[in-house]
Amino acid sequence: MESIVERFLRYVSYDTQSSEDSDTFPSTLKQKELGKLLARELEEMGAAGAHMDEWGYVYATIPGNAPAPAIGFIAHMDTATELSGKDVKPRIVHYEGGDIVLNEEKGIVMRAEEFECLQAEVGKDLIVTDGTTLLGADDKAGVAEIMEMAAHFLAHPEIPHGTIRIAFTPDEEVGGGPEHFDVPGFGADFGYTVDGGEVGSLNYENFNAASAVVEVRGKAIHPGSSKGKMINASLVAMEFDAMLPVGEVPALTEGYEGFHHLTDMQGTVESASLHYILRDHDRVKLEEKKARLEKVAAYLNDKYGAGTIILTLRDGYRNMREKIEENLQVVDLAKAAMQDLGIEPRVEPIRGGTDGCRLSFMGLPCPNLCAGGHNAHGKYEYVSVQSLLGCARVLIRIAEKAAE
Repeated sequence: MESIVERFLRYVSYDTQSSEDSDTFPSTLKQKELGKLLARELEEMGAAGAHMDEWGYVYATIPGNAPAPAIGFIAHMDTATELSGKDVKPRIVHYEGGDIVLNEEKGIVMRAEEFECLQAEVGKDLIVTDGTTLLGADDKAGVAEIMEMAAHFLAHPEIPHGTIRIAFTPDEEVGGGPEHFDVPGFGADFGYTVDGGEVGSLNYENFNAASAVVEVRGKAIHPGSSKGKMINASLVAMEFDAMLPVGEVPALTEGYEGFHHLTDMQGTVESASLHYILRDHDRVKLEEKKARLEKVAAYLNDKYGAGTIILTLRDGYRNMREKIEENLQVVDLAKAAMQDLGIEPRVEPIRGGTDGCRLSFMGLPCPNLCAGGHNAHGKYEYVSVQSLLGCARVLIRIAEKAAE
């Protein structure tokens, strides 16, 4: 049987970067090229109903041979927008400590003092990039692990398990993953997104999310005769940001601490704009963050004149915890499966979102499982061979244990 490493290296060779600027679904058609490959591989393995639908979702089923709930395993095919996933040049490094030179010519080095996660990797085989692209372990590691699990059960029909549903989604990185997901057709009693961190991580809490756009209308006057007349939109925008709590930003928060995050700013004297994302695990605290922006906008409109600030707030995804707490057996099953393998479960909040949060509110309870990758969305991304195998074993054990 083909190794999980061979699968993973093949999948990362496909450029599947999604786009925030597209009005199509999926946002980039190249994601469908990987989807076609995965559907074909699943069909060749012997999975039932393997296909890619019009939206680019790949679905397949491993029919059950024992009484058990129908379990779904889901991973996303797209890669992050921050860095290219084209022409990935992976290599395997047997890590014995110290820095890893990713690209000697360009001076790109993964330094052990900067990346504490490397301390736990000594003696392992790390799949890294050449420092010019991301790797794509987020989430092609999850894809490869689900395919490894599928190949295992299809090659060993004597092993008891319930019905296993498989899905690979597009556009997770731009927030569109569940947009056209066929929950009724998927037919799972519950599911897991395989899109988390190191082996043993298990998440069923994520941020509540909102976004804010601040538009500033200024008044351009010749600077030589502008006293008492000019309103510099760029300076007003800076004033708006300065009125927000300086400690509530991503670089100064962790764990359950929420934040506001300035993601983009543009400005001239006549007009300016600020784009924020707002995040908090506590829904009440997120509403407080939104109210603070409204208060700042009102103050500046009072100071500079009505209509100077136009604030647009939009809600995004919600914390899946309120849905998973109604179905905690799905978390207990994953914990027990990890413990059977000698893996200590680490239940941690996600400081972000995942397809599973929206799917949980669409009727499919769906916490998030480890996929093994580190340093996602950047050139220092890596995953170990041992983590790929370990996460795949967790998926296999979950399906086995549900049938016991």
